[in-house]
Amino acid sequence: MNYWLVKSEPDAYSWERFKKEGKTMWEGVRNYQARNNLKEMKKDDLVLFYHSVSDKEVVGIAKVVKEYYPDPTAEDDRWVVVDLVPVKALKKPVTLDQVKKDERLENVALVKQSRLSVMPLKREEFDAIVQLGESQ
Repeated sequence: MNYWLVKSEPDAYSWERFKKEGKTMWEGVRNYQARNNLKEMKKDDLVLFYHSVSDKEVVGIAKVVKEYYPDPTAEDDRWVVVDLVPVKALKKPVTLDQVKKDERLENVALVKQSRLSVMPLKREEFDAIVQLGESQ
């Protein structure tokens, strides 16, 4: 199993909307590295959902339910999507500041490549973020 983080501006596509819809096609990615990461996603991989720009926080866990296929919103077949379903909201959001301050996360792509919208995580990084979001 692999672990990932995807970013969305809450005004464009929020965790609340994702939960309400119950499933989404992760479309509109137009960065080659992010696209390559989508291509690496496998069914049942776990994905952290991050609200970017305004909130800057990890808010939930999703799962890949369909591996990559052509992005129907693109005119060019180089771009792909995956289908995700929500698994659960974190008890409390994990802020970007928390991630930056946690030594276990010093090399996470969220800090090192902050503009990347789809990024891999090591299992330890995924677990550390979830732990921060589940602790009281």
